[in-house]
Amino acid sequence: MLSACYVALQRVLPLVCLLGRSTEFKELEIIVLRHQLAVLRRQVRRPALRSADRLFLAAVSRMLPRVRWSSFLVRPATLLRWHRHLVANRWTYARRPGRPPIAREVGTLIVRLAGENPQWGYQRIVGELKGLGVAVSATTVKKVLREEHLGPSGKRLGPSWREFLRAQANSVIAVDFFSVDTIWLQRLYVLFFIELATRRVYLAGCTAHPDGEWVTQQARQVAWTLAERAEPVRFLIRDHDSKFTSGFDAVFQTQGVRILRTPVQVPEANGTAERFVRTVRSECLD
Repeated sequence: MLSACYVALQRVLPLVCLLGRSTEFKELEIIVLRHQLAVLRRQVRRPALRSADRLFLAAVSRMLPRVRWSSFLVRPATLLRWHRHLVANRWTYARRPGRPPIAREVGTLIVRLAGENPQWGYQRIVGELKGLGVAVSATTVKKVLREEHLGPSGKRLGPSWREFLRAQANSVIAVDFFSVDTIWLQRLYVLFFIELATRRVYLAGCTAHPDGEWVTQQARQVAWTLAERAEPVRFLIRDHDSKFTSGFDAVFQTQGVRILRTPVQVPEANGTAERFVRTVRSECLD
């Protein structure tokens, strides 16, 4: 940061000196500098820039109109890439190692027992595996069966998640958040709802400090809008985010909407919302 401040000071001092000079002198100096820049571009293909130089150019680029970016030594895409790297380094945390994966043979055995015995629950499968000398938890059994699109006992012969969504798409909406990072590395959170059948999006609100009360209030406003639909909403897909409190669920449950929570760390279960976030990032926020 000291080097960045030093670079900024170097640029501010000449600007102060230019205030006392005439307009003709400034225009002539700009022409000379542009010609020198063109000469340097013919000789140097890739300039050597320090981190402070990148930080200064990325910050100034946000104040200069996009049509004037040709005056930079680098391309506009390079400036955007520097900003993305700056944001990524700001929000990168050390990841803790999770549970080790189970052996493939154990997973195959769990699927076989569940398929041959549709009435067995998770605890029953755990007990049978324990008799065979295999120690696993009920959570592990549940995770393996969900990856194979097998539900709990009594529901393993029903439709898959994809078949259910296709059949009920007209009455299903999904909700999720996506984040926006400003140039000053402030993170803003945007709450949105999306209809699965029409892909119509409702931008509920944007805030830097989302909490349960704020999310519940935005849900009330969206619920009033959805009440005007010709076909009522029957299902709402959401993840396990702590910001979706019981008050949020109650707003939709009072209108007869059933809340469907996706499995933990399975974004594919809310694929429509995730795909919209990817579109927003690439086409609007980049």
